[in-house]
Amino acid sequence: MFVKVCGTTSEEDALLAVAVGADAVGFVLAPSPRQVAVERVRDIVTRLPPDILTVGVFRDAAPEQVVAAVHRGRLKAAQLHGHERPEDTQYVHERVPIVFKAFAAGDPAVHSAADHGADAVMLDAARPGSGQVFDWTLTEDAPVNLRLVVAGGLTPDNVGAAISRISPWGVDATSGVEAEPGRKDPRLLRAFVTAARLAAPPSHQGSDDRPYDWETELLSGRDR
Repeated sequence: MFVKVCGTTSEEDALLAVAVGADAVGFVLAPSPRQVAVERVRDIVTRLPPDILTVGVFRDAAPEQVVAAVHRGRLKAAQLHGHERPEDTQYVHERVPIVFKAFAAGDPAVHSAADHGADAVMLDAARPGSGQVFDWTLTEDAPVNLRLVVAGGLTPDNVGAAISRISPWGVDATSGVEAEPGRKDPRLLRAFVTAARLAAPPSHQGSDDRPYDWETELLSGRDR
């Protein structure tokens, strides 16, 4: 089970996410209460283990700006969380190793998600980071042949139910593991990762060395 912790604003919280077993740490580079400057992200990223997927989150930014920010921040991935066109996603993916394309649950555009050519599709609530849980039946709209990451109000208390109901490739938490916007709660963060691992089906469980081998799967599975 791929587990991503997003909305990270400090080195302390990034290292905490790594310590409790998260596979990916996300940094919001779009206007948001959790927005972080690229230079600050670069400083944090250089202190994280190399096997952690570091993700910059963007919303409706020009593709050229996304690529420049990813490289300047020394990030491994971009998450496009706006109304980007398929050609925008493709442009970014030609220049960034890993790309996630996010959609609001219920957005008709998700039916053409495959056109973006992203490594995984994310379904989130209409207001990302709001802590709102969307109707999980809306995940049925996502193409079945794409990796699906579910976000939107996930907490230690409901992530297991979400995994059992949806069987996603991955899960993503922001507000559900926070003490306040932009600051993680160590207890909630540890509980979330533990609950996600326990709920993962056998095919989505990883080794003892690394909870999920995202690097091998994503970088070698571009034909999916």
